[in-house]
Amino acid sequence: MASSSKPKSNYEVFLSFRGTDLRNTFLGHLYKALYHNGIYTFVDSEELTKGDQTLPALMKAIEESCVAIIVFSKDYASSQWCLEEVKKIMECKKQKDLTVLPVFYKVDPREVRRGNKSYGKALAKHESKFGKDSEKVKRWKKALFDAGSLSGWHFYDGDESELIERIVKEISTLLDRTPLHVAKCPVGIDSKVVKLKSMLNLESDDGVLMMGLWGRAGIGKTSLAKAIYNDIFRQFEGSTFLANVRETSKNCRDLVALQEKLLYEILSQKQRLVVSNVDAGTHLVRDRLCRKKVLLILDDVDDLRQLNALAGEGKWFGIGSTIIITTRDKHLLTCHGIDQDHVYEVKTLEDSEARELLSKHAFGTHQKLKIKADLVDSVLNHAGGLPLAIEVLGSFLCGRREHEWKSTLKKISRNPNKTINNVLKISYDGLEDNEKEIFLHIACFFKGCDSDYIKKVIDSCNFEIDIGLEILIERSLISIEHRTVEVHGLIQLMGMDIVNQECCDDPKIRSRLWMYDDVLDVLSHDMGDCVVKAIVLEPPEHKEVYISPNVFTKASRLRLLIMHNVHNTFQGPICLPNELRWFEWVGGASWFPEFSLGPKKLVGLKMSESNITGLPKQFQKELLFFSFKMTLITCFRNILSCSKVGL
Repeated sequence: MASSSKPKSNYEVFLSFRGTDLRNTFLGHLYKALYHNGIYTFVDSEELTKGDQTLPALMKAIEESCVAIIVFSKDYASSQWCLEEVKKIMECKKQKDLTVLPVFYKVDPREVRRGNKSYGKALAKHESKFGKDSEKVKRWKKALFDAGSLSGWHFYDGDESELIERIVKEISTLLDRTPLHVAKCPVGIDSKVVKLKSMLNLESDDGVLMMGLWGRAGIGKTSLAKAIYNDIFRQFEGSTFLANVRETSKNCRDLVALQEKLLYEILSQKQRLVVSNVDAGTHLVRDRLCRKKVLLILDDVDDLRQLNALAGEGKWFGIGSTIIITTRDKHLLTCHGIDQDHVYEVKTLEDSEARELLSKHAFGTHQKLKIKADLVDSVLNHAGGLPLAIEVLGSFLCGRREHEWKSTLKKISRNPNKTINNVLKISYDGLEDNEKEIFLHIACFFKGCDSDYIKKVIDSCNFEIDIGLEILIERSLISIEHRTVEVHGLIQLMGMDIVNQECCDDPKIRSRLWMYDDVLDVLSHDMGDCVVKAIVLEPPEHKEVYISPNVFTKASRLRLLIMHNVHNTFQGPICLPNELRWFEWVGGASWFPEFSLGPKKLVGLKMSESNITGLPKQFQKELLFFSFKMTLITCFRNILSCSKVGL
């Protein structure tokens, strides 16, 4: 029923034409040229008798094609079948982004659009048959108008072979821009593509649109960007997907290579343009693409210089162009002038999507393996809807027995998977020291805590907390919801692992301690060479611990000490280092702490649910402000005033 150049399940080109006009002339030569260039083309055979059973096959062939060429000739509109084809083709252009290229063969495009001359006569005959107000004829007219308004090729006289050569070259260029591989199991992507396309407003050619895809590492930004690229790239005159921009632009020479690739792929040249330096490349991109409707996707951008070199301004590109940027850094998009209405936050998978993705990776060809539902739930809870984590863990667990699942869960709860961790750590590595310290404090101690409380505690340690929190939010490392600071479980594990890797064997060589056994180990030894900056000990149940009165005096780097549910079996006060900024002991203190002689740097002290009955004179003399209510004492330094309160 159809001729084709090689056996495939779909077609690269669908040819729509009126056979009596063209089959043995222009159309036959065009088909042969496409065939000899290896382009898999659908064209109905000459012997085909069109009947009711043939129409669905034609419609299916249109749906399966990448490009449709409509050859409008003098008698095209006289065929109901041709009109059904053009109607279906224009529907697929709108719904499936089918590329449509018209050839106006010895007819004026205005005849097609307006229904003049031969097209007017043909449509009048159809109206007399189906009725002047026939919805079918109205749809045919609309399809002819839309198709006749598209840019294509006009031919009246001359050398047909030259036109065929131009058409084949254009088709070859279009088909050389092949779709990208998105993912082995692209679960949850289609719904995001639909949402993103509505934000892109592709129907409008008003200006140039820049869009940002923002989200944490491993969330699926790249997969989504590839999916949207595949869905829309044929609507543009040129397109390119520049992957791993962060990794491939370490220096200026790397940026030059990216500029060369951008120009080569969008302009579809046989040889790359030689770019001498970034500034010259910027000039070339702007000059060569300013009149071209392009789709440009910049994947994993982390530096403004990358954007300035590759897509500095919208006016670098032609009207109707779309630029999509994926990044972990929301502020980068703001700096580049992208407003919040055009920033799409890529979020974790829904529970059902996460379960489906895990099933595909963990049980793909091992459906007979029976794993308890609670183990599957534990893996999903650990992954927290992060596609990267689900894919890595699912693939690792594929084909493994139940006891291996249990062992793996136990292992990853203590030691994060390296593949996942290395990806997540990229965002941390890009931080300045101030933000690194704040992030590690939050990851190790303060997940789920009130943001105002965290600000007070971390501010006491001389960190710039306001800008620090904002940067961590922009980098997708934390979020603040209803004044509560949240951290994705795997990102928290990544932060904890950074601290643990400071010294695997000796906890007193680490900057932070939060594990009960590690704290006890440090407290039971001389802390003279201790580098610990912060200790937070919060056992879920009340614990009795022996804390020597002078154990902290040599901990000169200790800035933060928080203990909850801990009772000191030593009957007497403990002595704290003068460098300490924040001391908090809830539920267990019987004595006020003491300090050595000399200047103190304590900013905050909180002791509640304790048995303390009085405030030592040392505190009355040295604390600049405190409030006392029942057994709760909170002290904060106030450099503007000094008040002494006696108890």
